[in-house]
Amino acid sequence: MYNQMVVYESTLTELSDGDVDRMFQALADATRRDIVRRTLGSEATVSQLAAAYDMSFAAVQKHVSVLEKAGLVNKHPRGRERFVRANPEAIARAQRLLDSYEQIWRGRVERLDALLADDR
Repeated sequence: MYNQMVVYESTLTELSDGDVDRMFQALADATRRDIVRRTLGSEATVSQLAAAYDMSFAAVQKHVSVLEKAGLVNKHPRGRERFVRANPEAIARAQRLLDSYEQIWRGRVERLDALLADDR
């Protein structure tokens, strides 16, 4: 139990409640998850991203903005274009948080298994 809580607490110190909320709200949308996936391997312009979806350029810009506010992508200008690239460290932080939740859950299942084994 102690080790699980240490992992959980150290992960939470990396992220505020607001950070976690923004991250998972951003990832709750399929288009935004796809934008992150598309920009993990290489950067793409907002125009290139917009061409991949059946929605307006402005709608894609809004999706990118939500991802940027959550820290999941970085956007930088180059000339007249805005380039988007996924932020692997932010994705790793989300993964560590989910891993810490999984460890807590597994610890509870193991304790339940132990209790049930004692009753036999």
